[in-house]
Amino acid sequence: MKTIEQKGMYQKFPRSGKDTRVTHYCAGCGHGIVNKLIAECCAEMGLQDRTIFVDPVGCGVFTYYYWDAAHISAAHGRASAAATGACRARPDAVTIAYQGDGDLGAIGFNNAFQAASRGEKFGCIFINNSLYGMTGGQMAPTTLEGEKTTTTPFGRDPALTGHPLHVCEVFGQLQAPVYIARVSVADTRRIMQCKAAIKRMFEIQRDHKGYALLEILAPCPTNFGMSPLKAAEFCKNEMEAEFPLGVFRDAEKGIGRETADERREESSRVSSPASASLAVKPVPQFASCAELFGAPDGVDAPPAEDDPSVPERRFKFAGYGGQGILSLGICVAEAARLEKRHALWFPSYGPEQRGGSASCSVVVSGTPIGSPTVEHPDVLVCMNEPSYERFVGDVRKGGVVIVDATVPVTKQPPEGVRLYQVPAIKMAEDFGVPKAANTMMLAALRAFKATGLADENLETALCASFKKKPQLIEKNRDLLHRAEAALRQS
Repeated sequence: MKTIEQKGMYQKFPRSGKDTRVTHYCAGCGHGIVNKLIAECCAEMGLQDRTIFVDPVGCGVFTYYYWDAAHISAAHGRASAAATGACRARPDAVTIAYQGDGDLGAIGFNNAFQAASRGEKFGCIFINNSLYGMTGGQMAPTTLEGEKTTTTPFGRDPALTGHPLHVCEVFGQLQAPVYIARVSVADTRRIMQCKAAIKRMFEIQRDHKGYALLEILAPCPTNFGMSPLKAAEFCKNEMEAEFPLGVFRDAEKGIGRETADERREESSRVSSPASASLAVKPVPQFASCAELFGAPDGVDAPPAEDDPSVPERRFKFAGYGGQGILSLGICVAEAARLEKRHALWFPSYGPEQRGGSASCSVVVSGTPIGSPTVEHPDVLVCMNEPSYERFVGDVRKGGVVIVDATVPVTKQPPEGVRLYQVPAIKMAEDFGVPKAANTMMLAALRAFKATGLADENLETALCASFKKKPQLIEKNRDLLHRAEAALRQS
């Protein structure tokens, strides 16, 4: 019987500091399926000791914890550039770049396209789940027309953001690639086809035949907002209608390429009529809280109104991923919109979704805002020491710094800046809800009058963020009031 190691995966994954066989992928995620198929093919073909995997920034960032082979971690979008260096430095090796649609299709597209045009001798496995998975479900170049994401809450409108990028079809115009194919992992039959395609890619790289691209359509239940079964159906019925499956080119087997129009026409004859649900919707003049991120029924944000008497106010929220930093920023931005203010929210992430660095900027103004970046905040909220040390020196004179009491204040804020140390994490634990530390910080913003926004709008925005979990609305409202009362008494 084959052992776990012979299957190409490490026996244990120590990513979380524990000996576990649990990956970091969400339930139903296509990455987990593809990771297993890659490991099996690599091991079954006896290529583990010859293979170099180039890992991306994105959901596949931790594959070096799983695949028992050599690894190179590349910067965002640069996996194809790193793979080029690897296959040239080690022409005897089997080099495989693993990239997502944001990583390859957006910031890394030119790297990947030029590597394919040169015919570099490595294989690229390209995971297409139609959005940015790791960072919260924003629109990607592959997002379908009409598909709702966190940055296209009314559906992708081609008039505003263009049409989905068809990577296989674009690369199919190049002369150098020897293999281009698109498969899916939405059901058992498709998974078997995917494994065969992965094996074919390994064969081509084992024999150093040239550049190969394998696009894999994969479900993302978490960011689709669907169950794993419904996400798989979305992948089959919606994504495959836009991105037809098949082998576009296999030079060794004499397979050429059909035109994109021919493939789309063939797909339209066999695809499910469910794709009609993705019809493009007109974008209204303004978005309601409910449409944007789930406010209670009947709570709408009015359109912004210009008021030059309201000065621009800049906020920075920072801490570890998983502490609710980004949600806290959204609450402030939504409260501003409820007051007819112009508001922008701009997130920033480290390479990990949880446990890495996370921050966001919020700009509130009575007039249109020129840039969402915040270099010198009026209000800084920090939940960990690295963020405090990084940002505290940038706060404007007259500003406010609110920092969790667990953070040692080894660096004083600039002169004229007020500093509040708030036991947000401890208060949340004492109230029996450790994950509510960000609600404690919202209470601090209200208690210290740091936002310039009405308390009732901050509370409404907080409740709005729990529409998908209505059982938590009253609990967090109560926590907000209790925390604020405690802070006012201290």
